[in-house]
Amino acid sequence: MCQECGCGHGEGVMITIPVGGMSCEHCVRAVEGALAEVAGVSRIRVDLTTGTVTFTLTEEGDIQAVKQAIQEEGYEV
Repeated sequence: MCQECGCGHGEGVMITIPVGGMSCEHCVRAVEGALAEVAGVSRIRVDLTTGTVTFTLTEEGDIQAVKQAIQEEGYEV
């Protein structure tokens, strides 16, 4: 966590992964909501045009948990 403002910038690594099967804003919200529940995931951005999701993953996060959360919503990774 940032000592100056408490925002957490500078922590974790930014990751972009492809997500198959998204076709509308409902899909975007579903993926965002699923990833918001995964520990260590923040700054989630789903791009419907490119079919990707970009997020920050901290040390306590697990990429396999991210993929599982997306798959449980019915999308492909």
